[in-house]
Amino acid sequence: MKKKIASIVSYQILPYVSGGQKSIAQFNEYLGMQSELTVFSTSNNEDKLAKNYTMRPWMKSSKMKFFQLSLFFKISSYIKANGIKYLILEHPYMGWLGWLIRRSCNITLIVHTHNIEYLRFKSVGKVWWPILMGYEKWVLNMADIVFCISEEDRQYMIVEISVKESKCHVITFGLPLPSVPTDKLSCAETVRKLHGIEQGESIILFNGLLNYHPNLNAVKDILTHINPLLLKSGLAYKIIICGKALPEEFNGLKDYADKNIIYAGLVPDIELYFKAADIFINPVLSGGGIKTKLVEALGYNTTVISAETGAIGCDKEASGDKLVIIKDNDWDTFAKAIIEKLQQPITTPDSFYAKYYWGNITKKALECLPN
Repeated sequence: MKKKIASIVSYQILPYVSGGQKSIAQFNEYLGMQSELTVFSTSNNEDKLAKNYTMRPWMKSSKMKFFQLSLFFKISSYIKANGIKYLILEHPYMGWLGWLIRRSCNITLIVHTHNIEYLRFKSVGKVWWPILMGYEKWVLNMADIVFCISEEDRQYMIVEISVKESKCHVITFGLPLPSVPTDKLSCAETVRKLHGIEQGESIILFNGLLNYHPNLNAVKDILTHINPLLLKSGLAYKIIICGKALPEEFNGLKDYADKNIIYAGLVPDIELYFKAADIFINPVLSGGGIKTKLVEALGYNTTVISAETGAIGCDKEASGDKLVIIKDNDWDTFAKAIIEKLQQPITTPDSFYAKYYWGNITKKALECLPN
């Protein structure tokens, strides 16, 4: 018999644009294949896009959702009426609601984390991070089970937040791919035609939400440190930068068009670009949690060159030589690694898919739940 599960997601995930939205949407999709899943989320979701589960868009889409006490009565009544035994909170923000529901219903409460939230906000200079720290610590300790996005986060929770080791489980970001894709060459041809890239030029990719400071700073480092070194090397290449919300002062990177930089903006199919790229670069030096774009690039059989901080949470052992990690701010070595790996093409190992395929991840998540 399938387990009956409810989940609370406090923001829009359908349709998804960011890696975080995609992570939750695809986790639910694959979890719904193996369980009876109902997701309670915000009114700005397109619930018809939900695959393999039912979405109830009962939350306000404004910040008032954090004070929407009526959710307790609606969700707890639904849980009791449908015999649901497990409740997942995506992120700790609705912890107060989970606590109330657990007191009212006979359920196991799971918090599915995607980073240490207060550390993420501390890293981007939010002065109120200590308030979030106290709340997040309470939520994680109060929960019956905590899903951690990486082993690094799991160890931090155990050591620094005093969360019981026995209830912390690594449930990482995943991919809908069980093995290496076979259409990489055809995707590369499509992207070359779209952007006028010559056959002899390598395709180097960066992708991310560009009003998020860690990603924007990465773009700045590409422009001021990495690209000048590649220009000096004589390498034939183009760097494609994808992502929405590039600040206006960058002028669509038009000033760099003659310096092998292509700004593609928000593309309709980022998977096409991941498959097309020879190298994915990730010079991200701050932010928390696993960088979903690294997992996606590796899954689409694209070699990744990453700064050390940007690679936190990604399993180097499972990724093998397909993932190259460079010390933060060592741009000379970073550029040399790009050139070297372009001359040594290798395939993403099977061990990567064994760990990062969504079907395997959600099966593990279900095995963590008590009967």
